[in-house]
Amino acid sequence: MKEYNSKKVNTSPVGQSDVDAVMKKYDRESNIRIWTGKYKIAIRGILIAFSLWCIYVTLFATFLEEIRLTSFLGLIVLIGFLTYPAKKGDIRENYMPISDIIFMLLGTGAFLYFTFSANKIINQGTRFESYQIIIGIIGILALVELTRRCVGLPILIVAGFFLIYALAVGLTNPAFFGRVKFLVRKPFFIQKKVIFSTPVNVCSKYIVVFIIFGAFLERTGISNFFIQLANCVAGKYAGGPAKVAVISSALCGMVSGSSVGNTVTTGSVTIPMMKETGYKSEFAGAVEAASSTGGQIMPPIMGAAAFLMADFIGVPYSQIIVRAILPALLYFTGIFIAVHLEAKKLGLSGIPKEELPVFKILIRKIYLLLPLIMLVIWVSGNYMTMQKAASYAIVLSIIVSLFDKENRINVTKCLDALEAGGRGVISVAVACGVAGIISGSITMTGLANDLINGIISVANGKLIIALLLTMLCCIVLGMGVPTTANYCIMAATCAPILVRMGVPIMAAHFFVFYFGIVADITPPVALAAYAGSAIAKSNPMKTAFTASKLAIAVFIVPYVFCFNPSMLLIDTTAVSVVQIFITSLIGVFGLSASLEGFLFVKMPAIVRVMLAVGGLMLINPTLMTDILGLLLIVAGCAWQKMQQNKTKVVV
Repeated sequence: MKEYNSKKVNTSPVGQSDVDAVMKKYDRESNIRIWTGKYKIAIRGILIAFSLWCIYVTLFATFLEEIRLTSFLGLIVLIGFLTYPAKKGDIRENYMPISDIIFMLLGTGAFLYFTFSANKIINQGTRFESYQIIIGIIGILALVELTRRCVGLPILIVAGFFLIYALAVGLTNPAFFGRVKFLVRKPFFIQKKVIFSTPVNVCSKYIVVFIIFGAFLERTGISNFFIQLANCVAGKYAGGPAKVAVISSALCGMVSGSSVGNTVTTGSVTIPMMKETGYKSEFAGAVEAASSTGGQIMPPIMGAAAFLMADFIGVPYSQIIVRAILPALLYFTGIFIAVHLEAKKLGLSGIPKEELPVFKILIRKIYLLLPLIMLVIWVSGNYMTMQKAASYAIVLSIIVSLFDKENRINVTKCLDALEAGGRGVISVAVACGVAGIISGSITMTGLANDLINGIISVANGKLIIALLLTMLCCIVLGMGVPTTANYCIMAATCAPILVRMGVPIMAAHFFVFYFGIVADITPPVALAAYAGSAIAKSNPMKTAFTASKLAIAVFIVPYVFCFNPSMLLIDTTAVSVVQIFITSLIGVFGLSASLEGFLFVKMPAIVRVMLAVGGLMLINPTLMTDILGLLLIVAGCAWQKMQQNKTKVVV
C-alpha cells in the first residue's frame, strides 16, 4: 500500500487569498463591495440591525403580514445594493455610484410605501392609481436588478421568458397596457401572490433565523470540530482523507447550506490532504464537491428549500427532517463506497495514527453539538415553533462556546455572525422573490396546467417516463437557478404531475428537491464541481463528470422513494423500511462498484454490466426484480472474488 507522505506530491495548504479568489469566481454572493473605515462601520451596523430586526419580527411582531413581508423585502433591497456592486469584480474602495444610490432609495421606497400604506392598499381592491403602478414597477425592477447582481442572469432569463409569455399569449386582457397593469398589480400589490407568496413568506419567517444560526455555529468552531471528528472516525483507514472529506463535508454542509461555499471552505483543508495521499486531482475535487452538495439534503439543517417544502406540503418541518434521513444515508454511503474502492484500487493507506487527533481529547468538546441536538429535539417534539427554536439555539451556541478556550465567542464574533447572517439572507430572499414571479406567471396564465397535461400525455400513463422528464427539467433549470428558486418553480409545475400519476405528495416534492440540488455537480454548469477543481487545480469538466459519478445515489434514490414511498417512511412498517433500505443500499453498492470498475481486482466489462443492471433492478420494488438484481450483484461479486483468488495463486 502507498503510505501517506506529504513529500510525495507537491501540494500546499490553500491560503485564504486562494479561497477568496475561488469564491469570487464561482460564487456570486462573494462579489461584494469593499467598504473601509467609517463606511465599513456604518454598513456593518446596518447589516447587524437587519439581523436583529428579523429575529425580533419572527419572535414578537404582531403587525399585519403585509407590513412584515414588504418591510422585509424593502430592507433586503437596501442592504443588497449596499453590498453588491453593479459589475462583477468592481474592487474600488468606498465607492457607490450615484445611480446605485438613487436606484436603492427608489427600490427601498417602493416596498416601504406598501409597508406604510398597507391598510389603504388592502381596502382599494383592484382600483389602483397610475402612480401606484409606477411604484410597483420600480419595486419589481429593483428586485430584478439585485437578483442579477447576487444570483446571476439565468434565473432572470427564465423569469423574463414567462413574463413575455404572459404579456404576449397567456393573459386574456386585450389591451397591452391592461396586461402590464395586471402584471404589476398582482405580483406587487396582491398579498400571498407572486412576489409575496410562500417563498418570501417562509424566507422572512424561518430561513433568515436559520441562516443567522448557521453563522453563529461557524464562529463557535463547529466546522473545525466536524473535520477533527471525521479524522478520528475515518482518517486511519484506506484513503482516509477522502473519507474524512465525505463525513466532514456532509456535517459542515448541513450548517452552511451552500454547495459552492462549503466546497471551497472545507475543500481548502481536505482536497490537499487527498492529493497528498495519492488521489488524482479530479477525484479529490469531485469528492469534495459531491459531499458538499449533499449537505443540503443532510438533516437536521437542510437547505433553505426544505423549509419551503414543509410549507408547500403543509406538514411540520420535523416530518421533513425524519423522512430525509434514509435517502441522505444512502447518498453519502454511495460516495463513501466509491471513495473506498478508489483507495483500494490505487493501494492507498490512511493517515498515520500520530497525525490524527486524539479521540479522548476531542470528545471533551462534544458539548459544541448541543445547539444542534436541542434544535432537533425542540423542532421534532413540537415544543416550539421553528423560528423560536432557531433563536434559542443561537443563544445556546453562544453559551456553549464560552467553555471552549480556542473558539470562545466574544462580542466581536457575535457581531460578525449577525453581519454574516444578514448578508447571507440577501441572495436567498431575492431568489425567493423572483421564483414567486416565475411560479406566479406560470399559474396565472394557466401554463402550469398545460405543462402538467402535456407531460402526462407524453408519459402515456407510464410513471418512469414522467419521472425521467421531470428529472431533466429540474437538472436543466437547476444549472442556472439557485436550489431554493428551482424548487419553488418545480413545486408549482412538475411536482403536481407526479402527484397526478399516483406519487405521494411528499415523495413528489422530495423528487424535485433532490434533482434541483444535483445540478450543482451536473455538467455543463456544475458550479460546486468547478469550485472544487479550482482548489484541486484539476480539469473542471473531468471533475464535474467524476462528481456526478460519485453522486450516483442521488440519481437513483429519488426513483426508489417514488416507486416505494417506504423509503420516506410513508404508510409503511418497520419491516418494509428495513427491507427497502437494505435492497437500495445493495443497489447503490452495485452501481458504485460498476462505475468505479473495481471491487477486489480490476473489473471486466461484463461484470460491470452485471453490477449496474443488478443495481438498477433494485429500484423497482417488486419481489421478482429484487431477486434478479440481488442475484446479478452476488454473481458479479463472486466472479470478482474468484479472479482475486486466481491472481493470488499465480503470484
